[in-house]
Amino acid sequence: MPKKVLQQIVGLFLFMSFVMLLPHQVGATEEYAKQTAQACAICHFDPGGGGELTTAGKAFAESLQIKKVNPERGTFVKVFRLAIGYIHFLTAIFWFGTILYVHLILKPAYAASGLPRGELRVGIVSMIVIGVTGSILTYYRVSSSDTLFHTRFGILLTIKICLYLVMVLSALFVITVIGPRLKAKRKELLYPNSTGELTLEGLASYDGIEGRPAYFAFEGKIYDATHSLLWKQGTHMGRHNAGNDLTEALNLAPHGREKVTAMTVVGELIASSPRKAPLHERVFFFMAHMNLTLVFIIILILSLWRWG
Repeated sequence: MPKKVLQQIVGLFLFMSFVMLLPHQVGATEEYAKQTAQACAICHFDPGGGGELTTAGKAFAESLQIKKVNPERGTFVKVFRLAIGYIHFLTAIFWFGTILYVHLILKPAYAASGLPRGELRVGIVSMIVIGVTGSILTYYRVSSSDTLFHTRFGILLTIKICLYLVMVLSALFVITVIGPRLKAKRKELLYPNSTGELTLEGLASYDGIEGRPAYFAFEGKIYDATHSLLWKQGTHMGRHNAGNDLTEALNLAPHGREKVTAMTVVGELIASSPRKAPLHERVFFFMAHMNLTLVFIIILILSLWRWG
């Protein structure tokens, strides 16, 4: 899969570069800004640009049509742009939502022993769809490199594209280089040692996902919840995840401790010996937090577009 993903992303880069270099007609917003240095609110009721035109905006648009600078687009093109924009934003919501969910709810350690397939698929598909739809939208909004680098809209768009490319390149590196090493580490920790002892790091591999056993620790002992109907996919009541020490959480549960101790004990939880995390793990956590930061920056750029 990494080779296929690499081919898809390289193809996406080439496609985006080709679209960006194509000459095409520009909308009135950028053309007016280029000629007069006026704000978007001069032509649009929305201060961020786009949408319904003011009287001045309609007059300027008509002048461009007379000059054949911006001929009237047909209904099909308008509907097509709307559909592409809808897909672009919807995909961004899925992608950013997944990143936020993994970081704020599951924590990056959730993927430290191997990249989950579900999140991986969402990320790959989202990057490809956002790249393609973003290129199409850019084609209709940006007429030249001058517009891209010398207008407020173009500069913000350039920054957003650069951040997107950084996220794609980091994801590609994690998938092709870091991922296999994390997966190899997960295989090493797949079963408890001969004494049935596990550290918290080793316990994290028993998360009940993708066919793995579902273990959790309670008061120093490790319990097997793999076959429990209340622990499907390694999650109990949508709140407690296998692969963790749940002593504090389960002490606050509405049921008594006998519900937990009735499960099969498979080992004991031992303290982790101090050690420095391998380089590939440190790189993984750095890139994970970097992508979270980039998500917030991209959302800030979108806010500046509309309300800044």
